[in-house]
Amino acid sequence: MSMFDVTRHNTATTVVTFAEQVLGGPEAVELAGILRTASSEGTSAVVFDLARVRVMNSSGLGMLVSSLTSLKKANVSLRLAAVPEKVMSLLTMTHLVTVFEIRPNVADAVAE
Repeated sequence: MSMFDVTRHNTATTVVTFAEQVLGGPEAVELAGILRTASSEGTSAVVFDLARVRVMNSSGLGMLVSSLTSLKKANVSLRLAAVPEKVMSLLTMTHLVTVFEIRPNVADAVAE
């Protein structure tokens, strides 16, 4: 069972919707595979839809940072969308709000 829902919103943008818990482990491997596939299929932007996320630990945060690094190397942009307050607090505490492109919702993130 996949921890993520993946949709192509247009030919250039892939949206990855996260589950309620982002804890690393096997889901980190799954996400890396999703991103490899997306970049090999010509995606120029990936949007992480975080609206459903209720719990994120340091490994989950590491998944986001690792994804950003991998996608930058492939010249693919990464945007976070619909970031819940708890996750935004974590991003603010770690100063990662200055690193990620964050949009209020998926529609805004895809429109760019």
